[in-house]
Amino acid sequence: MNAIEVRDLVKKYKDKTVLNNLNFTIREGEFYCLMGPNGSGKTTLSSIIASIRKQTSGDVRVFGKTPDKAKDLMGYIPQENFSDPHLTGRENLRYFTRMLGYTNKETGTIVEDLIKKVDLLEDADKKAGKYSGGMKKKLELATILYPGIKVLILDEPTTGLDPSFRRKFFGLIDDVKDKSTTILLITHLGSDAELASKVGLIDNGVIIAEGSPGELKNNNKFKNIINVVTSIKNDRVRDILNSFNQGDELMETEEGYKIYSDDSAEVIPKIVRIIENGGYKVIQIGSTEPSLEDVFFKLTGKQVRGVKQ
Repeated sequence: MNAIEVRDLVKKYKDKTVLNNLNFTIREGEFYCLMGPNGSGKTTLSSIIASIRKQTSGDVRVFGKTPDKAKDLMGYIPQENFSDPHLTGRENLRYFTRMLGYTNKETGTIVEDLIKKVDLLEDADKKAGKYSGGMKKKLELATILYPGIKVLILDEPTTGLDPSFRRKFFGLIDDVKDKSTTILLITHLGSDAELASKVGLIDNGVIIAEGSPGELKNNNKFKNIINVVTSIKNDRVRDILNSFNQGDELMETEEGYKIYSDDSAEVIPKIVRIIENGGYKVIQIGSTEPSLEDVFFKLTGKQVRGVKQ
């Protein structure tokens, strides 16, 4: 059975088309990731599925229902914090739980369980307005763990989380998956997308490729990827590295550069030598397996994280 069906979806804001005849399907129990850069339309799409926004045209169904008729089946975490800063963490969760129709007795049990699951026991009675960004995200993540939720829609859920809780968060997602809950993860992080069973790469409001992480990488054959970190990043270093790029565009990363090569073992010593001859130093260099971010870059010439190219 299909949990989510999107057909010929269009969303326009005045003269700007954000979603352009977009189509995809998520099966019940599937962990689906929609990966793309800021401005690609993924957040607009998730908010339409969650019945926060209305589409211009096209059709969206959640277990056969329009989103406004399926709200009780969905848990939704938007990018923006939505907890009440004037209430404590515990009070926020009690409010959300009662809104779902649970009795006062049920609410107490459920809330205490949620607080423990997201590691907020010590801070549950502090005002949410005093929480750090990561603590607010933990509080809001708790709201997707209620019993009876069949579809989770998570928009950049790991933003602001420390690495240890990020690992725990995906452990919670694994627990949810085991209960046949359908998950739609929205992210610009390839490392998060790698955990999904199926990934849709979205750009300019259209899904440009779809498949498992392995399929996407196998279907877009890569040369070796050489990661280079130099003592300085400037136009001169970039020009030097472009001479090794064999027709592919050089990717600039937060740390340094990525070069695509047919033979990394032969090219790496040459890169070190020519960089040093140019008066610069190579701090780190090595080859890696391709990532989903590399796939996106190959297909679009853009970087998912928006680093200068």
